[in-house]
Amino acid sequence: MDNVIYVRDRRSLRLKDYDYAQAGAYFVTVCIQNRLCLFGGIVDGEMRLNDAGRMVRSMWEALPNWFPGMELDAFVVMPNHVHGIATLVGAGLALPEEKGAASSAPTLGDSVRAFKSLSAIRVNRLLMRAGSLWQRNYYEHVIRSDREMDRIREYIATNPCKWALDRENPQRTGQSAEEDALFRPEYRRISQ
Repeated sequence: MDNVIYVRDRRSLRLKDYDYAQAGAYFVTVCIQNRLCLFGGIVDGEMRLNDAGRMVRSMWEALPNWFPGMELDAFVVMPNHVHGIATLVGAGLALPEEKGAASSAPTLGDSVRAFKSLSAIRVNRLLMRAGSLWQRNYYEHVIRSDREMDRIREYIATNPCKWALDRENPQRTGQSAEEDALFRPEYRRISQ
């Protein structure tokens, strides 16, 4: 009998040829490395943040200070990941074209990278730990309609009460069709 393992493809999660500096709303999920539950816990369907969770929330809320062309919408810190909606409104930091740069308008990736970096430094210092806090990549979804925005806001608001079904929950007890519809990782089969 052949041993078969499944390995997650390392292809980019970003849309090919999409300009992530353009104005628009984006649903973002960032997960802790190895699904460690460092930000608090779920009690009676509500997220109870610890100091690390409060630190992460404050770093997210500070993003518009670093990226003036960004507005924040729904957001939740979960025990081992965050979900948020960020809107780029186009008031970025463009360089004059005569300097030779096409544009230095911040992208969604720039803001997520800053969030991950600054929150990791502060949380690691707070918890007296070293190493990667966040997974290497993050999930994003371009929000294309008001109906989709409402659905994602509802998903974020109700995420804590669905923790038992959450695919990021190390003690997951079930499967949420709603969540599986939002996240569809691609796997490829490798024979060993």
